[in-house]
Amino acid sequence: PGATNMVTPVRDCMADSIPMVVICGQVARAAIGSDAFQEAPIAAVMGAVAKHVFLVTEPEKLEGTIRAAFELARTGRPGPVVVDIPKDVQNWQGVYQGRGVVSSIGTYQKRIRQLASKRLTEAQLESFFSLLSRSRRPLIYAGGGVVLANAAEELREFSSLLGIPVVTTLMGIGAVDTTGPLSMRMLGMHGAAFANYAVEDCDFLITLGARFDDRVAGNPAKFAPNARAIAQFDIDAAEINKVKPVQWFHIGDLKDSLRSLLAHARTLETKPDLSAWHRELAELKKSYPMDFDRDSELIQPYYVIEEINKITKGEAIIATGVGQHQMWAAQYFDFRQPRLWLTSGSMGTMGFGLPAALGAQVAHPERLVIDIDGDASIRMNMGELETATTYNLPVKVCVLNNIGD
Repeated sequence: PGATNMVTPVRDCMADSIPMVVICGQVARAAIGSDAFQEAPIAAVMGAVAKHVFLVTEPEKLEGTIRAAFELARTGRPGPVVVDIPKDVQNWQGVYQGRGVVSSIGTYQKRIRQLASKRLTEAQLESFFSLLSRSRRPLIYAGGGVVLANAAEELREFSSLLGIPVVTTLMGIGAVDTTGPLSMRMLGMHGAAFANYAVEDCDFLITLGARFDDRVAGNPAKFAPNARAIAQFDIDAAEINKVKPVQWFHIGDLKDSLRSLLAHARTLETKPDLSAWHRELAELKKSYPMDFDRDSELIQPYYVIEEINKITKGEAIIATGVGQHQMWAAQYFDFRQPRLWLTSGSMGTMGFGLPAALGAQVAHPERLVIDIDGDASIRMNMGELETATTYNLPVKVCVLNNIGD
């Protein structure tokens, strides 16, 4: 039952490309398939939602399997890997080898090596910058892949060097400093109006580690309608042209790709003049700001977040549950750096906030960690308050009650 409880977290990690290794207990090998007490076909159940599943049937391969699981989870497009270990394999004793992985991932390792070798060619760079040179309203559309690739620094430098504004997805928040002049904040269904207008008006859309999710491009045919060209960078070939046709693409490591773009950009004799585009976007921000009823006698949730944000100044780690409070937090908090925003994106799993905040606090005991939650979402994992008190974790919890429970 504990393993089946992990189905939602595993799917959550797969959908948001989060590396995780899940180690499950299974009945003894001889009892597998007999409907033994607490037996569940974990390999079959998890196979549809995990990046990979191992069922360890040879004790001698346990060490290599665990090491392979971590390699699979962290490399390429990250994701969850499940290791199902029968009880008798758990009880086995053997000599620790300290090296090696199971041979079954050899083909995967070969693909990862090939992926690492796929760097931008001179021809690709020339064609990309040719598209950029003809653009008067370029826009960067940055997703969670920028954060996962640890490429935020390169993105910021590239954006600043050429003056290209940036919109981000929910999972891409923090890829650029939200207080910076080139930040157009979050786009999409719950994004800023000015961000969506920027996408509508741009003539060249540069997509970095994003996948044209339905919450961003609800009607793909009408998304970025004035873009004469769309370029897409992704580590997963399956994402190219999956939702939105693009005119230019590259499959490879995003950090390396941005470094190549930067190196080429520094050699340009003239930089694009985007002053008119900057003025248009500034006017959009002024005309369509994020705002609320500031004259209301009621305490507005946006106001609560604004006041907390004045204290945190974009430096706190913010975790959320799922619901209205999640979107309010995305809209009204500032984030100066990546990995300060923890939320369940694609799956939208209620109850995510508190345990995520606790994990962040354990990892960063010196940081201020805040869980912005809803009255229904917090109840999903309220038992984790005991974890906080048991381990003396000073997580701050702010519940925005929209009477959802």
